[in-house]
Amino acid sequence: MSDASAVRVPRRGLAGLGGVLAIPVRGFFGYFGDHSMMLWKAALWLFRRPFRLRLFLDQMEFIGVQSLPIILLVGFFSGAVSAQQAVRALKLFGQERFVGATVGLSLALELAPVFTALMIAARAGSGMATELGSMRITEQIDALSTFAVNPIQYLITPRIVASVIMLPVMTMVFNVIGLIGAYVYAVMIAGVDVGSFIEHFRYLTDPSDYLQGAIKAAIFGASLSLAACYQGYNVRGGAKEVGLATTRAVVAGSVSVLVIDFFVGDALGVFFPFQT
Repeated sequence: MSDASAVRVPRRGLAGLGGVLAIPVRGFFGYFGDHSMMLWKAALWLFRRPFRLRLFLDQMEFIGVQSLPIILLVGFFSGAVSAQQAVRALKLFGQERFVGATVGLSLALELAPVFTALMIAARAGSGMATELGSMRITEQIDALSTFAVNPIQYLITPRIVASVIMLPVMTMVFNVIGLIGAYVYAVMIAGVDVGSFIEHFRYLTDPSDYLQGAIKAAIFGASLSLAACYQGYNVRGGAKEVGLATTRAVVAGSVSVLVIDFFVGDALGVFFPFQT
């Protein structure tokens, strides 16, 4: 009896350990599946009547136009700080003339799309989650279904489409204001030659660099808006749950941007190989 027990206990222990480890795996795939299903439904309803253009325009204004002040502020100082660090690093090699190209490439490929997405996830993503969560707990979403209005088409699709459209636009704005910030620091403060700054920027940056940034921004827009809509749409409970859903939306949107950035950047490197 004792020998049999000694054999069975480790098996139960391994089975219990396997069950514990399977919980987060099942949770991840369930979480991913739910998000994918919502995205699929939103995409399907995009091409079905009625087409409510006003909803799309309202969301584009909320996500893009109302985010413009924070994009301008963060973009200017991001460019200035990038130029500050680039000047310090390139001075070690006597290559300060490449500051414009260095900052331009970093903004186009990484800083502009990523920082823009993070700022909009914090501002617009939290707003979307809060609004949808409040509508859920006050039964406004259920009321839409009662009046034969599909909640996905009315609430989710416009937000996702507006994010996909406006994130690349805001990224281009970030690029422009970031370059202005870099110019102000490098040329007016650090004394970098203006001709070298502009000429090396024009020579080493390419429209494909900005295209890659725009593609990233569109994907980031879909990711952060989907995370925000999912958290707000599926709120259950009261006002406390709305606050928690808003927090989860910002965290999930920001983390998804950083994770997706790695994989999308690697994939884009295949289609847009670096050329000297």
